[in-house]
Amino acid sequence: MISKNSIDLVFETARVEEVLGDFVQLKKSGTNFKGLSPFTDERSPSFMVSPVKQIWKDFSSGKGGNVVAFLMEHEHFTYPEAIKYLAKKYNIEIEETEQTDEQKQLTDERESMYLVSEYASTYFQNTMLKTDQGKAIGLSYFKERGFTDETIKKFGLGYCLDEWDAFTSEAIRKGYKLDYLEKTGLSIVKGEKQFDRFKGRVMFPIQSMSGRVLGFGGRILTNDKKAAKYLNSPESDIYHKSKVLYGIYHAKQFIAKEDNCYLVEGYTDVIQFNQCGIENVVSSSGTSLTSEQIRLINRLTKNITVLFDGDAAGMRASIRGIDLILEQGMNVRVVVFPDGEDPDSFAKKNTQTELEEYLEENSKDFIEFKASLLYQDAKNDPVKRANLIQDMISSIAKIPNQIQQEVYIQECSRIMDISEEVLFSTLSQILAKEGKAGPQKAVKTKALEVVKDSAQTKTKVDELFELERKIISLLLLYGTVEEEFEDHVWKENKQGELILEPETHKAKVFEKIFLDLQEDEVAFSNELFKELYSLVIAKLNEEGKLTLETFVNELDSKLSGEVTTILMEEEQYVLHDWDRMDITVKRKDESIARIVNETILALRRFLITRKIDELSKEIKETPSETGSQATLEDIVDYLTLKNILSNKLNRVM
Repeated sequence: MISKNSIDLVFETARVEEVLGDFVQLKKSGTNFKGLSPFTDERSPSFMVSPVKQIWKDFSSGKGGNVVAFLMEHEHFTYPEAIKYLAKKYNIEIEETEQTDEQKQLTDERESMYLVSEYASTYFQNTMLKTDQGKAIGLSYFKERGFTDETIKKFGLGYCLDEWDAFTSEAIRKGYKLDYLEKTGLSIVKGEKQFDRFKGRVMFPIQSMSGRVLGFGGRILTNDKKAAKYLNSPESDIYHKSKVLYGIYHAKQFIAKEDNCYLVEGYTDVIQFNQCGIENVVSSSGTSLTSEQIRLINRLTKNITVLFDGDAAGMRASIRGIDLILEQGMNVRVVVFPDGEDPDSFAKKNTQTELEEYLEENSKDFIEFKASLLYQDAKNDPVKRANLIQDMISSIAKIPNQIQQEVYIQECSRIMDISEEVLFSTLSQILAKEGKAGPQKAVKTKALEVVKDSAQTKTKVDELFELERKIISLLLLYGTVEEEFEDHVWKENKQGELILEPETHKAKVFEKIFLDLQEDEVAFSNELFKELYSLVIAKLNEEGKLTLETFVNELDSKLSGEVTTILMEEEQYVLHDWDRMDITVKRKDESIARIVNETILALRRFLITRKIDELSKEIKETPSETGSQATLEDIVDYLTLKNILSNKLNRVM
């Protein structure tokens, strides 16, 4: 188990904006940062990070919390895994207490598979660098590819001995269970025998965005026609090839920095580009590009440049991937290398400057690329040309942004020498079949009309929920702030009449709220708020302060999620750029005393209204003259009190 001192040190050192910046492209927004949600497929930023409060909130999915909560949500880490990840990032030495046998048995199965994979990666590296066979076969292969020692180390390249069970036997001898070796796909078990899946192959570890080894790609070096040239780890609880991109761990920061991602096909393409100095590159690892892989890139940038070798047939087969990228609302460009060259070979032959110049000069928009790829075959054949145009419009239909659709229609019209009207009409038909709306130009333009939205559904607001939530918010944000409060108290005038007179006094916000609610004997109806209220008041009464970062870290996931939502609520205003649109949003801290009074009075009035409703219902259900008279008197008293509270509220507001 990790010691409390180590956990405290990790929380003190880790910066939420630095850690989350490795996974999400963040842009400065006032005192905060904003970006696209890493949990949903969105196109407008609703993900907020607060360096001051050291928390994050994803308004599109409702998730939020501290830096550890993010790693647990995003990377599916356990709590100890998240702490260890942060410790590694910030070079903090972890102190661990000895685990009991029972605790060891409770170790998560996924963690066991990760540990096996990490061991395998180290084993394959050592085998290549420290054994005669590894040096003669594995290391010499990578050296022939032009990879330096630094590159080989960076990507953890290795070699699996050309022996039936060398790795499996050594792993078992080291204490790793055969069950996990089989589940990760490293070993194949048949009856009482077990074999190394990657026997005689050079090894490419496949890492998650956080750097954990998920699986492997292995390339055979012999000319065995029966064996696959490349072999990947099978699907497992930790490795899903459709959700992984090779190189994403090393590339993520550079993709965000350059605001562009180069997409290639093979492992060596990624490695050679890195060695050449271009590090914002990932690979789909020889599999067809998937939506999940595109979403990984979308978290870091909206721009993808797909790199193809000169094989036209291969390019045609890969066009489907471009349509998938367009569906995600991303910008796609394409670079084609000269005949006989691929990203690996071209990068090997050129300097970084030469490679960068080639990529820039030969980068084409996807429409231009598609036309140049297919036009030569179709230009003299009307039927083929019509099919090509239809195919291009089908791609444009994938784009969710209508303005971009219209721009691409205009570009397609220019390239293919066909009227925009025909193209818009075709696009409109395609979108209509899919139940989507197209650009306004795709239909006859009509004069602007003001249409009443009669079908709009009105959502009933839970007033009590909102008021209780507001009180928690005030306690968290301003609990220790001392304010001058104005209360209206009953006083007797010279004529002996009772009148309400204002009286001011200084108090801390939490004291004012606590005393007022206690005086009225108000109990929270929402169980979550009730628990939070007790914890916050206890903390403030005992310590006189509330350190939000520490407080959030002490809560369970349900409570910390609610606290994060409350703390980040006003950050939503920043997301919408109200100031830029000349809309003034009144901040809470502009009049804390006013809003505290207003909230407490509103809660009192709500509870009185509810009591009046209950008494009215009681009269209807149990009519009796004596009881009804007493109940009516109570109702009159409550109505009088409600009117007084309403008058107070008007004064406050």
